[in-house]
Amino acid sequence: FIEYKHPQQTSFARLGTLKQIFGFAGEVIGPSQPIVATLGDDITLLCHLEPAQDVSELTTEWTRSDLNPRFVHVWRAGQELVDMKHKSFKGRTTLFTEELQRGNVSLRLSRVRLSDKGTYRCFIPALKKQTDIQLVVGAVSQPEVRISGMDGDTGGAVLQCESAGWYPEPELLWLDGEGKLLSAGPPETVRGPDDLYTVSSRVTVEKRHNNTFTCRVQQNNINQTRETQILIHVPGKLGL
Repeated sequence: FIEYKHPQQTSFARLGTLKQIFGFAGEVIGPSQPIVATLGDDITLLCHLEPAQDVSELTTEWTRSDLNPRFVHVWRAGQELVDMKHKSFKGRTTLFTEELQRGNVSLRLSRVRLSDKGTYRCFIPALKKQTDIQLVVGAVSQPEVRISGMDGDTGGAVLQCESAGWYPEPELLWLDGEGKLLSAGPPETVRGPDDLYTVSSRVTVEKRHNNTFTCRVQQNNINQTRETQILIHVPGKLGL
């Protein structure tokens, strides 16, 4: 069965689309601040037309200029052009197709990877309008603290803290029970083949009023902090 469309109907439809294209005086809008995601998250890269306009019949391109091919997601003629997209994004991107009529061309990105970090461009070629969105990807883990031994000179306890699976590179701090920084040597940081960082540090603590100690690992670029406390009994020096 072949549906027949009168040529005049087709012309009216094309005329309507042309009016949309040449009559649009708005902008494509994205977030003004970087989007921060954690490894494995499902996120949305926001992008919409303002004022709202039906773009369901127009081509929408999501790209990243540092990739080859640069296409992350291409929507054209009512469907995604899967063969055009970069292989690392296959099966992980979708548009909110029911929202295209309202000018929402946001991209849903699933199972975020470290390699997803970068600057994405939301572009509607027919309107010659675009916006760039920066995605920052991080990874975090809970630090583990243990007593690794005793200091023979001071009689204090040697605490060991380690936290594996961070990105970007984090910093490690030791705090006493009052929240004051403890003096410790520079932490050891190792970057693994998966690009994730493992950070570790040792500190010697002596007898004091409060024997609660905290290992804090933080990464300010992704606004993430993890900390673990340990409560110990530290014998004082002879005569104290």
